[in-house]
Amino acid sequence: MIDVFLSLGLLILLLALLASGLWIALSIAGVGFITILMTSGAPPGQVLASTFWGASYSWELAALPLFIWMGEILMRSRLSDDLFAGLAPWLNRVPGRLLHINVLGCGLFSAVSGSSAATAATVGKIALPELRKRGYDEDVAIGTLAGAGTLGLLIPPSIILIVYGIASGQSVIHLFMAGILPGIMVAGIFMGYVMIWALLNPSKMPPREASMPFFQKVHQSRRLFPLLLLIGAVIGSIYLGLASPTDAAAVGVALSLLMAYSSRTLTWASFVEGALAATRTSCMIAILLLGSAFLTVAMGFAGIPSDLARWIGDMNLSPHILILALTLFFIVVGCFLDGISIVVLTTSIILPMVEQAGIDLIWFGIYVVIVVEMSSITPPVGFNLFVIQGLTRHDMFRVAKASLPFFGGLVLAVFLLTAFPEIATYLPQKLSN
Repeated sequence: MIDVFLSLGLLILLLALLASGLWIALSIAGVGFITILMTSGAPPGQVLASTFWGASYSWELAALPLFIWMGEILMRSRLSDDLFAGLAPWLNRVPGRLLHINVLGCGLFSAVSGSSAATAATVGKIALPELRKRGYDEDVAIGTLAGAGTLGLLIPPSIILIVYGIASGQSVIHLFMAGILPGIMVAGIFMGYVMIWALLNPSKMPPREASMPFFQKVHQSRRLFPLLLLIGAVIGSIYLGLASPTDAAAVGVALSLLMAYSSRTLTWASFVEGALAATRTSCMIAILLLGSAFLTVAMGFAGIPSDLARWIGDMNLSPHILILALTLFFIVVGCFLDGISIVVLTTSIILPMVEQAGIDLIWFGIYVVIVVEMSSITPPVGFNLFVIQGLTRHDMFRVAKASLPFFGGLVLAVFLLTAFPEIATYLPQKLSN
């Protein structure tokens, strides 16, 4: 039987430390330290030191700062201008027209960024002013950007998938492959909603612009070719087995620097600014992972994961009921914590339950990311909402309300992923074969 009082006490302690304003990583490590003191004769200082060294000594972890740096480089280039100019000519006859630029632009940038906030900021800084100038509905434009910005968490190279892979011991390559089809599915759901809205609200759509000849469209889209080349080099080399995620990330950084230099947007100041921003973000994620690794070891000393797994097994919950309960849990937690913190905080506690229920951990990683995507557009700590509020100067309530239909789209994505798990598992299985 699980020691309810010990688990409850540790949970209360963790919440108290978080509420005090202590860094999340230090709160997690502090709870782990106290857990070892209370439940084991092992020296907590030595356990902490050995765990920190073991958790940081990972080749896959090296991909993290490189992918973050790649996104920072591209965010400071003229990529957002190229996305708008390259995509706009092809959307004139599609219901919703240029509103789809937010979705498609975010989808493409996600494939080279890995960050939700960076995706929303980069695409939004050019798309929102252009859509406003052309008379598109402001709220739908904001909502599409908020929703599509979450694709940065799902479409590889996703930073949060790297974090989950390291925390759970799963293959980052398989997680990257698992994120491709669900990412396309989520983008399709968002574009489907925009089409339906446009057909139901024709009076809110601006007049159709004059169409371009085919070859002029192709010429206008030439600015997308470097980006597509970068996506192909990074994702294609991983899928074909030519490079590990870390090798592909290094190639991506080199190509990103070359793209920025060729577009004359790479200066010494932007280079230093991007490198420092990537360093700060990488250090923040790394210390979270170290704290999480120590808490996992500490809970192993206390026997909590195995007791919790047996307890869940004795309840005979079906996998679907467990997923429903976890979805509600993640939505509530996501109102107060960012996505990476949610994954780091919950992985060591929840994975034993998931394994006990017979749920595939690669599939569960994609499920977690989609649910965490919801948290990025839910107040009060939805990072995408803060980014868009900064871009538009609208109040948070208006931005959150505009994002609500896309929150519903993510709920639909969770339902489809649960009903058809092959959406996430097909490509990893293909890669293994």
